[in-house]
Amino acid sequence: MLPIDRQHQILEWLHQEETLRVSDISNRLNVSEMTVYRDLKPLIDSNQVIKTSNGIALRKEEPIFANRCSYCAKEGTGRLSIQIITHQQQIEHTCCAHCGLMRYEQMKEQVAQVIGRDFLLDTTVSAKMATFLIDSELAVQCCDPQVLVFASANDAKRFQAGFGGLICSFDEAIKIIHDKMNGTGCCSAKE
Repeated sequence: MLPIDRQHQILEWLHQEETLRVSDISNRLNVSEMTVYRDLKPLIDSNQVIKTSNGIALRKEEPIFANRCSYCAKEGTGRLSIQIITHQQQIEHTCCAHCGLMRYEQMKEQVAQVIGRDFLLDTTVSAKMATFLIDSELAVQCCDPQVLVFASANDAKRFQAGFGGLICSFDEAIKIIHDKMNGTGCCSAKE
């Protein structure tokens, strides 16, 4: 089988199965993994296929409203935003940590990573490792209850000393927000 034929076969399988592992492709085509990597290179270079943590997947088109929150549909991808990356390497943006945590809760089985930005330093932080401050007195004019992300628990405590609020972990923040929203499934902007 020629490389172009193998590439067409790989694309056909991806359309049927969404993701594939290199070892599975190698076994199905009865070729070495190195041959599979050589066959995949042009597909990756032409943006038809993307690498994933477990192999490859088809590149999907970005949503038309990529600058809108995937939870509440507000515009904005600023420093309060959260990015959710799925196992298929799809990236969703939310306007704030509140929406990011609620969206994560909706799709947690599909999520590979959740990334936020430290409120004070504006640096990238894994949301699952972050400290959250809920309902501080500093109004950031986003969703209610408002949630701020901190890479450092000490920074969150110092910020809490000046502006109040409740400090919690990733899982605690999801539960608290859900409880404060009374299970309504939507968030409301602070006035």
